[in-house]
Amino acid sequence: MSALQSQDSIQDLQHLTKYVHVLSPENARFVEFYFAIGDPALMVELIMPPSAFAAFCAHNQVVPMSPEQVANLDADTEKWRYGENTLMARNTERT
Repeated sequence: MSALQSQDSIQDLQHLTKYVHVLSPENARFVEFYFAIGDPALMVELIMPPSAFAAFCAHNQVVPMSPEQVANLDADTEKWRYGENTLMARNTERT
């Protein structure tokens, strides 16, 4: 990838919506949160001190995930963690 292509990719990302959903309780020592770019379903879980989280949110111009987006993430997480039709469920059936 050339430097020009890399610069174009960065500019493309700047136009996408960036989402956060805080998981940790208020006043916790660290902020645990989901962060997604463009599609809330494609998120990562991050942990930062509160001051770093505030700077991160300001720099990325984040918006909070909607209750519907959070519900979808929670349902998907539950499905993969505890669902019957997952790779892990099939692995435990082999015993």
